Amino acid sequence: MPTTPSSKKQSLTAQPADLAGDARAAMAAKYEETLRQFTEGAIVQGRVVEVRSNEVVVDIGYKSEGIVPGEEFRDLAAVKVGDALEVLLEQIENDDGHVVVSKQKAEQQRNWDRVLETCTEGSLIEGVIVGRIKGGMLVDVGVDAFLPGSQLDVVPVKNPDDYMNRTMEFKIIKINRDRRNLVVSRRELLEERRRDSKKKLLTEIQVGQSRKGVVKNLTDFGAFIDLNGMDGLLHVTDMSWGRVNHPSEVLSVGQEVEVVILDVNMEKERISLGLKQKGRNPWDDIEAKFPVGRRVHGKVVNLMPYGAFVEIEDGIEGLVHVSELSWTKRIAKAADVLTVGQEVDAIVLAVNKGEQKISLGIRQTEANPWERVRETYPIGSRIKGKVRNFTNYGAFVEIEEGVDGMIHVSDMSWTRKVNHPSELLKKGDEVEAVVLEVDAANQRISLGLKQAQEDPWASIAAKYKVGQRVHGRVSKLASFGAFVEIEEGIDGLVHISQISDERVQKVKDVLQPGQEVDARVIKVDPVERRIGLSIKAARMADEDFKVDETMLEGLRPGESIVDVAGAFDAAFGVVTPAPEVAEEWRPGEKKDE
Repeated sequence: MPTTPSSKKQSLTAQPADLAGDARAAMAAKYEETLRQFTEGAIVQGRVVEVRSNEVVVDIGYKSEGIVPGEEFRDLAAVKVGDALEVLLEQIENDDGHVVVSKQKAEQQRNWDRVLETCTEGSLIEGVIVGRIKGGMLVDVGVDAFLPGSQLDVVPVKNPDDYMNRTMEFKIIKINRDRRNLVVSRRELLEERRRDSKKKLLTEIQVGQSRKGVVKNLTDFGAFIDLNGMDGLLHVTDMSWGRVNHPSEVLSVGQEVEVVILDVNMEKERISLGLKQKGRNPWDDIEAKFPVGRRVHGKVVNLMPYGAFVEIEDGIEGLVHVSELSWTKRIAKAADVLTVGQEVDAIVLAVNKGEQKISLGIRQTEANPWERVRETYPIGSRIKGKVRNFTNYGAFVEIEEGVDGMIHVSDMSWTRKVNHPSELLKKGDEVEAVVLEVDAANQRISLGLKQAQEDPWASIAAKYKVGQRVHGRVSKLASFGAFVEIEEGIDGLVHISQISDERVQKVKDVLQPGQEVDARVIKVDPVERRIGLSIKAARMADEDFKVDETMLEGLRPGESIVDVAGAFDAAFGVVTPAPEVAEEWRPGEKKDE
């Protein structure tokens, strides 16, 4: 409880009895005049008569002293007895008969009077943000002023507490004299000063100048730099001579940086900035530093489907195209064999200083196995290898690590029409083949599977004679006839006209694959590698059999007998599966990759 101030011991109404009546009357009148000076809300002068632990007793010339709470003083320990003090008389006498005074309110009243006398709307005033209230901040400018949250800064404020207890300038935007309400703005002041700085900057700035600025904002494509008047754009490509994936790798918001003016657009009021231009361009002596053929060491910094970018020096990157990754492997995309951050050796293949491009090759760091292929595998030599993969037109056989040969379907069998290599081979099969052709420049070796075997047609002409009866199994049907296997790997064609004495509309109505039939040989052509058969003729007596032109219908030279199997597939819409899509290459063809 606050200590009750002592009453004046000498009262003007209790004078010694020996005083004259006139004197007593004069003093009473003076006291009444003094009382009239003490009105609630007035500012009065006082004197410190006592300093206590948490309050100060002040004599204001009234019958009782006033008490000022200790928290109204910035430094209570500095208050001394006898100090003059100005206070606001809040209440002449409260319920306890005490005088209620306030030093703080007296100061606010004086300050408010000063504000009204010296300031108008639009004036500048200095203050300290002392607290947060609903909708904004409380600013001490001598009196309490309201700062709306939107008026704190020119940019959105994430943490208003960063502005607390800081002395700053504000612009008065509204004064309400009746309510004694003051509204201030820091944003309007900053924007006004920024407009002035912008005009000054645009009159002074020139391309090539170096200027200091502060990083205001970061985006994916660059950074906006505050040049003390307006913002300039520092594009990510102008931050470093090397690769920058994101501006945050180089800069941070609030960082001070010195930049070069690259371009000024007065009409659009845009400024382009450069940071890398502050340093030496590493491409200036690139041809001398990295001549063609030099071996370099670097780190993979980016991967694209078409190749890998390798940093060989700070600010210098070269491109390794997918075609330059391996001598022997067909690589679809660089990511299949390389990873970002991987260190590699490469050879400089080309340098373009003007376009700032360097072509590199990784495969050139190793010997090209195809340079010795022609000597290692001469035409006519036999090789053994494993079937690695299929295409529509052949099978790839691995001859050695990184070197494949291709067996075209036309070189798989002497006697059968092979539509797809899977009809004769399986992946992983070990095969023996003959080298037919070597194209080291295009990294191709043509192999023959049938050439590694004896050609059965050398004896077929002697083994099968026209008129000879044969027994076989239907192996395939076509719209024009049926193929009949008369021995392992040897097919003959029964044309639709030679199936029955009666007219046959559809072959499948009479014959089925796997069905065993008897037939008579009506034609043997070892040059065309064809055998013509007739089921009708097999029913004739030997003495009645005679080959005539009607029997050979459909078996004319140039028409397919054994090779018509492909037409069969086309006629019935058969699509041969393709395990791997690839460009067809036949032996002897020269086709650029």
